[in-house]
Amino acid sequence: MPEPVRGRHFVNSFAHGLAVVRSFDAGHPTRTLSEVARDCGLTRAAARRLLLTLVDLGYVHQDGRQFRLTPRVLELGYSYLSSFTLPELAEPHLEQLVRQVRESSSLCVLDGDDIVYVARVPTSRIMTASITVGTRFPAHVTSVGRVILAHLTEEEIDTRLARADLSPLTARTLVEPDALRAELRRVRRQGYAIVDQELELGLRSVAAPVRDRGGEVTAAVNIAVHAGRNSLESVRRDLLPPLLDTVARIEADLRITGPARAASPGTGTHR
Repeated sequence: MPEPVRGRHFVNSFAHGLAVVRSFDAGHPTRTLSEVARDCGLTRAAARRLLLTLVDLGYVHQDGRQFRLTPRVLELGYSYLSSFTLPELAEPHLEQLVRQVRESSSLCVLDGDDIVYVARVPTSRIMTASITVGTRFPAHVTSVGRVILAHLTEEEIDTRLARADLSPLTARTLVEPDALRAELRRVRRQGYAIVDQELELGLRSVAAPVRDRGGEVTAAVNIAVHAGRNSLESVRRDLLPPLLDTVARIEADLRITGPARAASPGTGTHR
């Protein structure tokens, strides 16, 4: 295969240095100078200069004739990951979840007394509720809102419930403050929330909280389903485990990147 045409700006030595770093992998955690030179198409002298430069910079460790990468190379990936907003970081995980369960999934954050959808991966099924990034709902009637509210202090919960509009949206909506407090305490104990047709008849959802590297709940991920296709039992049995796995993967990324920035909440219309 012919070499791609490079621009005049192209710095060969930099490209060769990256090739040296990439030559280490799970199958070759340690390499000799000769191996690096052969696999990167370099002379031994060039490979030696590059390896010793990486040693000086702390990215490679030398032990006699053997070279290996150091944990410092993780800084290169960290720079990329830390530039992500939370929705950008979470979206590939939501896509994987949706492929697995064949139901819609979203990432939401708390904004005032509402939750705001900041990332969403729908399915091809048509749901009655029209939800897009930026859509807002009252937090207390949604599964994502409840798992976030459940991790606030009791005083903060009391303040929010006192000012919330607790008008029923369906015949199933919890509207009594004491009942909502009890539900939030239960959600906190069990680590997830299921809301059964309180926001809209026919719509069930399950959500789990997303914690940053400091352990603070900063967002929540849900799976929304049609009640006619999914019983409460099947939601717990079939949807909750992959949801919790997805949240764990998002949190693992957050532990690498630090506190990810949430996108600015949208200005979607209240429903």
